[in-house]
Amino acid sequence: MFRAIVVTRPTDSPASAELRTDVTDASLGEGDVAIDVEYSSINFKDGLALTGRPGVIKAERMIAGIDLVGVVTAAPEPVEGRASTGSASVGDRVIVNGFGIGENHPGGLSERARVKAEWLVPLPDGLSPARAAAIGTAGFTAMLSVLAIEKSSRPADGGEVLVTGASGGVGSIAIALLSRLGYRVTASTGRESEHGYLRSLGATDVIDRATLSEPGKPLQSQRWAAAIDSVGSHTLANVLAQTNYGGVVASCGLAQGGDLPTTVMPFILRGVSLVGINSVYCPLPLRLEAWQRLAEDLDPDLLDSLTTSVGLDGAIGVAERIMAGEVRGRTVVDVRN
Repeated sequence: MFRAIVVTRPTDSPASAELRTDVTDASLGEGDVAIDVEYSSINFKDGLALTGRPGVIKAERMIAGIDLVGVVTAAPEPVEGRASTGSASVGDRVIVNGFGIGENHPGGLSERARVKAEWLVPLPDGLSPARAAAIGTAGFTAMLSVLAIEKSSRPADGGEVLVTGASGGVGSIAIALLSRLGYRVTASTGRESEHGYLRSLGATDVIDRATLSEPGKPLQSQRWAAAIDSVGSHTLANVLAQTNYGGVVASCGLAQGGDLPTTVMPFILRGVSLVGINSVYCPLPLRLEAWQRLAEDLDPDLLDSLTTSVGLDGAIGVAERIMAGEVRGRTVVDVRN
C-alpha cells in the first residue's frame, strides 16, 4: 500500500479529496510503465479537482494530480528510440503531464503511478526533478504559448506582449520566459501587492485586470504585439480588440470564464490570430521541443524564486488557496514527504 490523494464523487453529494494511506496498485489504471513518483505540483486544474469543482474528474473515484516526475521502475523490453518515442528504461527519470492523468487516468499526487510509454518525456539534461515539477503543466503551457508567438514571425522588439492572469503559474513562467527572450512584457493582475513580484520576473509594466475584465468595444486602440491569455471571457475579448495589426494571441485558460463575447472584427480588419493552446494532447515532437526549451530558456534561479514546496499532506490546502486567489507562482508537491 502507498499514499495518494484520492477524489471521490458520490452520486448524492459533492466531490471531496482526501489523503489516503491504503491505496494499492489496483487503483493505478492501465499502462505499461510503472513509476515511483518523486514530485508533482498544484495547477489551477488541480485546484478545481481537489476542491470538488465539477468538470475535471468525472469518475466516481480517481487519484488526482495532472503532473508527475519520477523514476521508472518497470518498462517494456526491449526499449528503443527513447528520444523519439517517449519510452524509457528502468532507472530513468521521466516527466508525465497531460494525456488525462489526474482527470480520467490516475494521476501524480501519489507515491506510485502507471502510465503508457508514449506519454513519457525524458527529464532534460540540466533540469532537476524538483524544478521540472515546478515547471509542471503550467510552465509547459506557458512555453507552448511562447512557441506560438515565436512562430508568428513577430520579432522580439515588435512591441509589447501582454500576459493576463500574470501572478498565476502560467502567467509567472510566461513572463520569465518572454523577458529572458527579449520581449517587452506587460502583466495584468488584480492584486496591487503583486506588482513588485511581477516586475522581479521581468515585467516592464503592470496593469489592473479591471481594465480588461468588463465588456468593451469590438475594436479598441491597438497596443499589444502579442498576448498570452489564461483568463478567457471578456478579458480575452478585450485583448483581441487591443491587439496590433497582424498580432497573435495565445489562449490557454478560462479563469474568468469559458465564453468569448467578441466579434470577427479583430480577425478580418486587423488580421489578428487567435491560437488555442492545448497541453493535454500535445503531440510528442512539440512536447519534447517545449521541455527542451524550458530547460534551456528558463532561468533556474528565477524559477526557484517563484516556487514553494509542500509535502503530499499539504496539497489539498494549497488547492483551496489557489481557488481563493491566494497563491502566486508555482507550488511543488514533494510526494515522498
